Amino acid sequence: MKHRAGYNRLSRTDSHRKAMIRNMMTSLLRYERIVTTKAKALEVRRHVEKLITRAKVDSVHNRRVVAEDIKDKEILNKLFTDIGLRNSERPGGYTRIIKLGTRYGDSAHMAILELVEQPEEEEAEPKKKKKAAEGKEKSGKKKEEDTSEQGNEAPEENA
Repeated sequence: MKHRAGYNRLSRTDSHRKAMIRNMMTSLLRYERIVTTKAKALEVRRHVEKLITRAKVDSVHNRRVVAEDIKDKEILNKLFTDIGLRNSERPGGYTRIIKLGTRYGDSAHMAILELVEQPEEEEAEPKKKKKAAEGKEKSGKKKEEDTSEQGNEAPEENA
């Protein structure tokens, strides 16, 4: 019977499940988007939402409570200084799950688990402009090379 079963055991031992969830929480906070199975995404979301709620108030106690699950100090700092501040006005629902379909190998339901509040787009735009500028330079170099190759060839004479 499944009476009062409060979480999905994910067919793993207790220690394995806890370690996996901690690793996935750290990855989600680092990359702000992960691709996993739907069942794992639902379980990780429960834990991450609680961490982000704690991170909205930066105190020593909250940092110590969150540090029990997030062992990476860099990610812990990012959670309190960046992610917690981004979600300070949001009353909950810090993550979203986007369903992808089934995995080819075992037909597992796949999903994207991502943070709702993404960093501002201003950082992404300079990268695009930089890449576009590089592309123009590369294309310009190719044109010069092409013209130099054509100039080196001897004209064919029809006799």
